[in-house]
Amino acid sequence: MAATHPTLPRGRATILLLLAASLLVACAGPGPLSRSRPGPATTAPPPPASTALAPTYPPPEVPLPQLVAPAPSPTIVTRPTSDTICLVLPLESPLYGPAAAAVKAGFLAAANAAGSASRTRIIAHGDDGVLPAFAAAAESGAALVVGPLTRDDLKTVLALALTRPRMLALNQQEDGSALPDQVYALSLAIESDAELLARRAYADGARTLATVASDTPLQRRFKAAFSAAWERTGGSTTRDYRFDARPEVLSLLRRELIARPPDATLLALNADEAPLAKSFLPPGPVYASSQIADGLPAPMLRDLEGVRYVEIPWLADPADAIFARLPHTSLGDPVLDRLYALGLDAFAIAELLANAIPPDRVEFEGATGHLSLTPAHVFVREGQIMVIRAGQPTPYAPTP
Repeated sequence: MAATHPTLPRGRATILLLLAASLLVACAGPGPLSRSRPGPATTAPPPPASTALAPTYPPPEVPLPQLVAPAPSPTIVTRPTSDTICLVLPLESPLYGPAAAAVKAGFLAAANAAGSASRTRIIAHGDDGVLPAFAAAAESGAALVVGPLTRDDLKTVLALALTRPRMLALNQQEDGSALPDQVYALSLAIESDAELLARRAYADGARTLATVASDTPLQRRFKAAFSAAWERTGGSTTRDYRFDARPEVLSLLRRELIARPPDATLLALNADEAPLAKSFLPPGPVYASSQIADGLPAPMLRDLEGVRYVEIPWLADPADAIFARLPHTSLGDPVLDRLYALGLDAFAIAELLANAIPPDRVEFEGATGHLSLTPAHVFVREGQIMVIRAGQPTPYAPTP
């Protein structure tokens, strides 16, 4: 059946979507929670129209990553004098305030549900106030600081804070370098979703793959992380295409893919671009980023029939028994709902890390996914794979 060509909404790049770009948060031209403030992000040149396919090899054994010693830090980690957990967020920032408020709401909801609200303290700051906020947390004798939220603030704290408590950052370092002593990280990085999807595509039987990607920084990061994980898993080099909404370019894309059909296709596109691009693809499995269904009405979701993507469990299965004791609230936007879930998980982890001797191993089912602590003090997150069926997102069940 020929797919429909809906009239696509344009200009949906609201501040909230930009906020999600940094938290669903790692490379050139990042979104607001990770970009530098002085100037606009730059866009790298588009990838070539296609690349030659490499031979298909059997999947190799993937070695465990080599452990990297924590980077030396000139910062003095203060000794706690209380069991207080300080949440440091840019609540006074015009740009980052809505994201920070969503994280705060989830954090306090979890604290209240655990009967631990009295040990939490919120420290708000503006765009340039993260260092004084951390200084206030250190002076209070806090057992743990949760934050910063943005990449720029994390970079500032790690480089310039003279003293700080043990901390759980809600973002990750841009260069992926090792975290300093007594620093942990939990984030909604889109790279986690990309790696999970790459493994799923390979397990589904795909060996050759084409990618269709936009030039937005978030989608370029998603595509790069997927391609790297795909080749590590054993897939052949991807054939890469730049998304262009002009009909003549999409027709050329269709002819290319029909002439050399891949086993599967990756759409690294926003929700307002994906239905159009999907209608020009040949039959076959399609994988996409986690924003693929955000805000789309049912008719447009039907144009994404069969597309597989990753969602956080809090949105994928809100009725799950593991969330029974947590207050459910809708903030009216899936971007903010994901940040609320990040706040829920941040408190659960904070209670563990605030102990005098933090645990070496942590693993549990959280609101943002299955969370496990690595030796590098980074919490690895695996979300729920979903598939769109009859215009509705449903949990994906692989065919035996």
